[in-house]
Amino acid sequence: MAGPVTLSDVAREAGVSLATASRAINGSANRTVREDLRERVLAAASRLRYSPDANAQAMARGRTTSLGLVVHDIADPYFSSIAAGVTTAADTAGLAVTLASTQHDASRETELVQLMHRQRARAIIIAGGRLDDEDANQRLRRALADYRRGGGSVALVGQPILEVDTVVVGNADGAAALARALHGLGYRRFAVLAGPEGHLTARDRLAGFSDALSDLGLVLEPSAVVRSAFTRDGGYEGMRTLLGSGAQVDVVFAVNDVMAVGAMAAARDAGLEVPRDVAVAGFDDIVTLRDVTPPLTTVRVPLVDIGVAATQLALAAPADEPRLVHVEGTVVLRASTPERTPGA
Repeated sequence: MAGPVTLSDVAREAGVSLATASRAINGSANRTVREDLRERVLAAASRLRYSPDANAQAMARGRTTSLGLVVHDIADPYFSSIAAGVTTAADTAGLAVTLASTQHDASRETELVQLMHRQRARAIIIAGGRLDDEDANQRLRRALADYRRGGGSVALVGQPILEVDTVVVGNADGAAALARALHGLGYRRFAVLAGPEGHLTARDRLAGFSDALSDLGLVLEPSAVVRSAFTRDGGYEGMRTLLGSGAQVDVVFAVNDVMAVGAMAAARDAGLEVPRDVAVAGFDDIVTLRDVTPPLTTVRVPLVDIGVAATQLALAAPADEPRLVHVEGTVVLRASTPERTPGA
């Protein structure tokens, strides 16, 4: 047969109508085909080596076999680890993952959800902390509601404020546990690289850390809290600002690991040695830390497992109310925060 094989060729070979051939091969959200006709069509397609059109299948079924994943920054190992969990779970479900990055531009989340809606994605997962911006959050809620009304399903990794199934990380509790652990090692003069003002994950981690210090009888001075971008370069610039202020600090808590890595680089560039001159701790336990010297104290979060859990939520049968899966962090003490000698 000259040229590509078409669905019309298959229908003619099987002796059925084009509509029947389409329903047999592509499926249908509304009508089914008798089993004997379906087998006849599939046999004809096999003989002719016909390859179904993915777009036609999506139109017939109402959904594609793709799962959309929206992250803030794919270069950040935090998100790539979550993506690894999502792709593992999606593969088990027979789905392919379409990955999109906002590059830390919150307005793009809504645009990407709308794009995946138009592409008829089977489900959408959004990974990343929310911002204290109710207008942006409301726009995203509306886009997700439109998508769900069209038959799609959604899961979020972050704060449970979008009225969808969510994997919630224990940010405040993890940071509080880290503060107590560092205090137990003998640290008394603390500073925090706190991320952006309106970033809710950063805010939760700062609050948990500060509240725990307060419970221990210590005050985290406002001058010891430095705002910066929630990135490696943000940590670098935040540490430069802190060191330039002349603050007397024993240990610096960066509210995520990539910021902590940037902070350690800034300390080295300033002629300081970590941890001899200043100790550093982070949060997340990203895979990159395997190559960081000295090894970084942090709060371990099971990022791959979070990706799997988010995918399972997104693909589960609908529920009347949003489901929440809570994940707690575990403090991991490493060489970047050695036990401090009293009076040192």
